[in-house]
Amino acid sequence: MIAIDMPGKAALTIEHLVLDVNGTIARDGTLLPGVTERLSMLQQHLTVHLVTADTYGKQADIDAALGLQATIITHGTTEKGAFVLGLGADHVAVIGNGANDTAMFNAAALRIAVLGPEGMATTLLAAADVLVRDVNDGLDLLLNPLRLTATLRR
Repeated sequence: MIAIDMPGKAALTIEHLVLDVNGTIARDGTLLPGVTERLSMLQQHLTVHLVTADTYGKQADIDAALGLQATIITHGTTEKGAFVLGLGADHVAVIGNGANDTAMFNAAALRIAVLGPEGMATTLLAAADVLVRDVNDGLDLLLNPLRLTATLRR
């Protein structure tokens, strides 16, 4: 669990991290540098979930590298949103970059959008709490929650 003090609103207690894969933690089906190490650290505090359409057909390799089992999404944004709701959305942080991440962003307690190597769908920006330039920056926010406190202070 990660507690995040939110001056001006209720504190967050995050128990789950849901990550989009392609465009967020991977590029062209290959994990981005630094992701494995950060997720390993976060797994000491959170349950990490991967959700993906497996566009590049390489999810088995990513799962093996991270020691996780992704949920393969076939119905896009609605399915991702339902996944977050099923975890108890009030305790879920999400990180993503695509239009099909919108419903999970709308459901989650904390939403981090990534403007990474594949870009970011503009529809996601309106649903995000924070925009980062790189997924590692987003993961670092969770590893150092006072950064979120400073950024989201009202």
